[in-house]
Amino acid sequence: MKGTIRLALAAAMLLAASMPGLAQVAPYGEKSMGEPAQDHLPDILNTVKIEQRLGQQLPLDAPFRDETGKAVKLGDYFGKLPVILSLVYYQCQILCAEDLNGLVGALEMVHLTPGKDFQIVIVSIDPTEGPPIAAAKKAIYVKRYARMDTARGWHFLTGEQPAIKALAEAVGFGYVRLPQPEGKPPLFAHASSIEVVTPEGRMAQYYMGVEYSPRDLQLGLVEASHNTIGTPVDNILTYCYRYDPKLNRHSLVIARIVQAGCLLTFLGLGGFMVVNFRRDFTQSAELQAKRTDKG
Repeated sequence: MKGTIRLALAAAMLLAASMPGLAQVAPYGEKSMGEPAQDHLPDILNTVKIEQRLGQQLPLDAPFRDETGKAVKLGDYFGKLPVILSLVYYQCQILCAEDLNGLVGALEMVHLTPGKDFQIVIVSIDPTEGPPIAAAKKAIYVKRYARMDTARGWHFLTGEQPAIKALAEAVGFGYVRLPQPEGKPPLFAHASSIEVVTPEGRMAQYYMGVEYSPRDLQLGLVEASHNTIGTPVDNILTYCYRYDPKLNRHSLVIARIVQAGCLLTFLGLGGFMVVNFRRDFTQSAELQAKRTDKG
């Protein structure tokens, strides 16, 4: 009984300690500590959205630089294989990382090989980022994928604003650069998704959020390899954005992940405590009964 009580107290202390961090990723409509609650998405998120432009031709002549600093064109990665495309920015520490982690997790269960069966093209929406940071990010995710022989199938690009804008508009990827104090790295409001593109450079399928079904992703790649255009999916978006101009504060949001994680944590902890309290009470009652019988 005492052990269960100690466990409950430790869990409560752990949850209490984690609350300040959770407050920084509270979804819109909920009140963060010291911040007013909002009942609806801010006007800026009417621009920060993803329009599914299936069949849209990408600007294959758009100039970029790869992670080695080599000047390339977007079309260098098309022609023979379908492409998984993701627009992120490399200095984003939460949502973009979750986006790429979700991609790696799905690819681990996809029975196709990057560089052989398809290409992966990651493009930064931040024109201030250059090849060194792109190279560092590529090293991280190729290592996480744990198939170093596929490195030739991963491409992390950076570019100038005109090329980024042309690509984002073709994809239907809406994003907004947010005001930041001088000297701070750029911050962008955007939604999370990956796209599958045909070998000829046409948008074939969209996958929303930060977790992707390996089965759906593999099917999308197979269909795109035959230049087949998919169908629209539900636009359930996860936003990377939180900005209060009055407080001049920013925080990043993964609303659904945080909500689901908290719910599962509380349910699991509650169930564990109920089972242990019941077991302790049963053992206590049995012990008391034995003592009574002996008496």
